[in-house]
Amino acid sequence: MRRANPELPAPIGVAILARAPVPGQAKTRLIPLLGEEGAASLQAWMLQRTVAMALEAAVGPVTLWCEGDAAHRAFMRCRELGPLNTLAIRSQVAGDLGRRMLAAIEDSPTVAGTLVIGTDCPVLGAAHLREAARSLADRDAVLIPVDDGGYVLIGMKAPAAGAFAGIDWGTPQVMAQTRQSLAALGWRWDELATLWDVDRAEDVERLAAMFPEVALTLGRQRNIA
Repeated sequence: MRRANPELPAPIGVAILARAPVPGQAKTRLIPLLGEEGAASLQAWMLQRTVAMALEAAVGPVTLWCEGDAAHRAFMRCRELGPLNTLAIRSQVAGDLGRRMLAAIEDSPTVAGTLVIGTDCPVLGAAHLREAARSLADRDAVLIPVDDGGYVLIGMKAPAAGAFAGIDWGTPQVMAQTRQSLAALGWRWDELATLWDVDRAEDVERLAAMFPEVALTLGRQRNIA
């Protein structure tokens, strides 16, 4: 079993919000490019990559919060990515993205803070999680912005519904509105270097250039390479 990161004064939980890779329901914006099966395959690849990365970071316990059937075989396979019983699997609550992230933080097994991530950012690495976890030592929150105006990670020492209130999820205003919410709370926060996620056709092309195995996984090399 991996040891906790000795650089951290206390374990920081990692909550991964993920959707089951069901054809027709996963990565729907990319279905015109990849087809339903291809989009689901991409979702499955990013799910496994994200879970493996979070376990490797070793900042604290990792919980996979599932949208869809929590017993889906793709979620069950994630248990094989680390030592036995190192990954907890839970079902997401109902509600918008903010409500689901808040619930994951409220139910976190750690008291020093929690990092919440999704599965759409293939360049989010273990080093990013470690840096974010260290930020919570003297900050109330930490974020990693994404280049489309949202964020791919939010970390909080303690849950606060106000951080997720009044956010237009899925729009380019998410990061700016979140800054306003954190400022209204009187919180101090860090922002790490901006990354990118996979939502558009050009993102898939960039992904395939960086990770050639993606093209092989999808079996659509001529379309995405």
